[in-house]
Amino acid sequence: MNLTEIMLQAKSHSRQTVAVAVAEDFEVKEAVSLALDNDLANFLLFGNEQAIYELYEELLRNDKFAERLKIVHCHTVQEAAKSAVVAVRSGEASIVMKGNLSSSVLLKEVLNKEYGLRSKSVLSHVAIFDVPGRDKAVIVTDAAMNIAHTLEQTVKIIENSVDIARRVGIETPKVAVLAAVEVVNPAMQATLDAASLTVMNTRGQIKNCIVDGPLALDNAISIEAAEHKGLTGDVAGQADILLVPTIETGNILYKSLVFMANSEVAALIAGAKAPIVLTSRSDSAMTKLYSLALAICNS
Repeated sequence: MNLTEIMLQAKSHSRQTVAVAVAEDFEVKEAVSLALDNDLANFLLFGNEQAIYELYEELLRNDKFAERLKIVHCHTVQEAAKSAVVAVRSGEASIVMKGNLSSSVLLKEVLNKEYGLRSKSVLSHVAIFDVPGRDKAVIVTDAAMNIAHTLEQTVKIIENSVDIARRVGIETPKVAVLAAVEVVNPAMQATLDAASLTVMNTRGQIKNCIVDGPLALDNAISIEAAEHKGLTGDVAGQADILLVPTIETGNILYKSLVFMANSEVAALIAGAKAPIVLTSRSDSAMTKLYSLALAICNS
């Protein structure tokens, strides 16, 4: 599984409608253009009508695309975020996409008890990376959503990532619970949690995947490193999903893969009533396109 295959899978789905909150952003516009070219989706563009029209004018004047774009004027960023969420809640759209606004503003509307997209699950960030030199993608969770989570919440975070992995073709994902070391150390909470999650998986409390940990990063993704440490099992050196112990760990790993390893990435928020494309405002149009394709595969 890789991002190219996810794009192809998204193309096989029926065309979705995407609600973009604060659409007046160049990289978002480029991603929308690419999505239109690939016949992935129609778009509701929420934000300042004049600014959106000026930015998207070429697309709006294209007879092939004009009917697939609708501008909805909003006076404020908050109004645009709320309107995009309500559009999905009402069934007018099936995916929320973040535009030129902060994640906290959009998530506040997503989590609204009256009109938001809350579900009984924990919301979590799931990112799929194509890393140069590796023959398959790797999933990282949770790098951007949950600051401090209980063991029970961590189970939900695993389940969210496993669900996404299965939807893009990994039938039984291998989940590595990361820590600084690969042995249980009572002084390191991450290793205790990893051991508990591994046992819970063995006893059927976490389904449709194989969980093992604690594993250091090298032992999770490198067969050679795992063999050198004498680690055995189905996950060591072969992980599909990397479960990070803290948001700081996840954030550093995410940005290291992007800015130091030149990885391509698709990312979304899982666990809500609909997929939420929540990329950084600094992310490229291709990252936003891949993330949109991932959302379509999970809608």
